[in-house]
Amino acid sequence: MDEGSTVETETRGLLRLGLSVVGLVWYSAIWSIGLIGCRAARKRYRNRPRSPLASASPSSVPGVSILRPLKGLDTNLYENLESSFKQEYPKFELLLSVADEYDQALSVVRELLVKYPGVNARVVIGEEVVGVNPKVNNLIRPYNEAAHDILWILDSNISVAPGTLARAVDILNKPSPTSMSTPRRRIAVVHHVPFAFANQLTLGARIEEAFLNTNHAKMYIAINTLAVDSCVIGKSNLYRRSDLERVDGSLKRKRDVANDGPPGTRGLVVFGRFLAEDNMIAAAMWHELDLRHDLSCDVAKNAVGNMSFFDYVWRRVRWIRVRKHMVLAATLVEPFQECIVLSAIAAASLRYLIGVPPWLFLPVHYTLWIMVDLDVYASLAGYALPPADRWSFIAAWTIRELLALPIWLFAVLGNTVDWRGKKYEVLRHGEVKRAGDHGGSLGRWLGLGRRKSLDHHERIEQA
Repeated sequence: MDEGSTVETETRGLLRLGLSVVGLVWYSAIWSIGLIGCRAARKRYRNRPRSPLASASPSSVPGVSILRPLKGLDTNLYENLESSFKQEYPKFELLLSVADEYDQALSVVRELLVKYPGVNARVVIGEEVVGVNPKVNNLIRPYNEAAHDILWILDSNISVAPGTLARAVDILNKPSPTSMSTPRRRIAVVHHVPFAFANQLTLGARIEEAFLNTNHAKMYIAINTLAVDSCVIGKSNLYRRSDLERVDGSLKRKRDVANDGPPGTRGLVVFGRFLAEDNMIAAAMWHELDLRHDLSCDVAKNAVGNMSFFDYVWRRVRWIRVRKHMVLAATLVEPFQECIVLSAIAAASLRYLIGVPPWLFLPVHYTLWIMVDLDVYASLAGYALPPADRWSFIAAWTIRELLALPIWLFAVLGNTVDWRGKKYEVLRHGEVKRAGDHGGSLGRWLGLGRRKSLDHHERIEQA
């Protein structure tokens, strides 16, 4: 063997060694993050104490305006809305808004208004179009009419426990302790991790349920526990209107002063240009005002509804395409933190470094991974997965893991999404514009054929 071949062999060996070490370090890091999420879920969600605000006098607690934008007869709508009427909090108003006076949701709303005459609740009819986002358009009027500074915005497919509001206000108003060096940043957003339940046992609904209640929740809780950046889903968010009126969605640091710009340049109205207005509002408070977020010990119970297999696939595609334009680096590394791709990386690394055969490593990896995911499920649900549902749940979980990489590969090639029957092109920071019907780039062509969105106010979560 000549000297050139020897050098090439040594270089190739060093490269494989380096990649194997990096792969094992990456594997350990992702496992550490997952275990942080699992431990935080155990600590946070397995103990939900009653808030003292629940039994306080109305004069001693801050008022809260609950805003619920509605459109049509969503899955479980009656129970979802009734959970707002039943909140154990002495001072709140409930504003239920629809864009159209003939909206079918109004029949459910009126029935609840009759059933709970003692609750300060009313209907707001008519939207103000300030952007492409119909949820924001539907929220503008109740947002302006709300009597209180603290706002709790809940999607129509969400139900919550009676003590949820009181516990959320506890967190929002928690004093900021000071350390020896710098004061801890004030909490500006209190949010709730979604906990899905499939009341219609279609394949897509079961896969969505398995995803949201395990891997998604685990990583969402871990990221918010580490608090390295804003990561908020808009299904159930509590924040102050006075904070929102100081941000403009630029994500550039602002002076801590009131809104001194022209009308319409700050506040809720400026987020109508985003599809993921929930994430952008939270990110704006984080980056522009240097404030922080916190999770409550309650969950947002998400009724999945009649979701087909392809509904699930297109929903994931939409998430990824929006995230690609908001957090590109995190989106690009996403496949490498999924169970199957990560196991392949670790198996190759261990085989090269210490000779562990994949057939020995992989069963251990998958067994431990699903055990952690099921533990997260138990923490959120308050009980272990029922034995009767165990194998169907594990089957749905397996399908989700197998689909993760193919869905990601398809999604990153496109920039268009279909949302509520209309096609949009996703731009920087998740802004959108209406897309033409003709195909341009390969990504746009692949984006064609998107099915109409299933949920009326389905959020585009950023995890």
